Amino acid sequence: MPCLFDSGGVNIHYETFGQGKPIILLHGFPLSFQLNWVGTGWVEPLLSVRRVVGLDCRGFGQSDKPHDPGAYGVGNMADDILRLMDHLGIGKADLLGYSMGSMISAHLLFNHSERFTSVILSGAGDLFHPDREKQMRRSVDFLRIEDPSQITDPFGKVFRALADGIPNNDRLALAACAQRLFEPVRPVDFAGVDIPVLFVSGADDTETGSPAAMAAATPGSKLVLIPDTNHFTVIPDQRFKDAVVDFLRQ
Repeated sequence: MPCLFDSGGVNIHYETFGQGKPIILLHGFPLSFQLNWVGTGWVEPLLSVRRVVGLDCRGFGQSDKPHDPGAYGVGNMADDILRLMDHLGIGKADLLGYSMGSMISAHLLFNHSERFTSVILSGAGDLFHPDREKQMRRSVDFLRIEDPSQITDPFGKVFRALADGIPNNDRLALAACAQRLFEPVRPVDFAGVDIPVLFVSGADDTETGSPAAMAAATPGSKLVLIPDTNHFTVIPDQRFKDAVVDFLRQ
């Protein structure tokens, strides 16, 4: 059922499905809960093991879209998750993030692990790599260009077409979010993790890289690479869904 709640002055749209132990789903940039998870067939398989809670992060979907970069940042977006859990009376939950959602999930893993029983970082790539921050800065430039026909960079063309092609997207809100989104992480951050963590990515994900180094730094974690998929095609892949459901059943 779709609903809104006030998260520190920002209206956040969320939806819930099913009963039982909850899992919270965080979407990627520049998508929404519906586009990342519902439209790609994730809700039904997850309902076999969990109650599903999904939201549109601030700046996306049906949530408010501030134009002030100060309204964003991984910390502010992570606080929305904690407030949603409090709003719904959820003490602890599993957490599944994709791409941008994994950046937010990593922040929660490092700073609020007591609220989660497990964390799944999917499409996260290599958050240790310095090029990840450069990529986010490039994304801001691509979003700020008024005429997308002026973009010559191949990645920039695809990225801007995706952002412009999604209904309800606000280009200036996306740029404000991208400006504050990246938060550097270090191997030592993962070394102290004491809850189950699953890393999942497309084996051919050249956009964000491999999460293998992060998995190696995380005690007791599991790494799954889905063959013949990239950053985009892995999302609806049944093998990705099976890996997550199997992990949650353990």
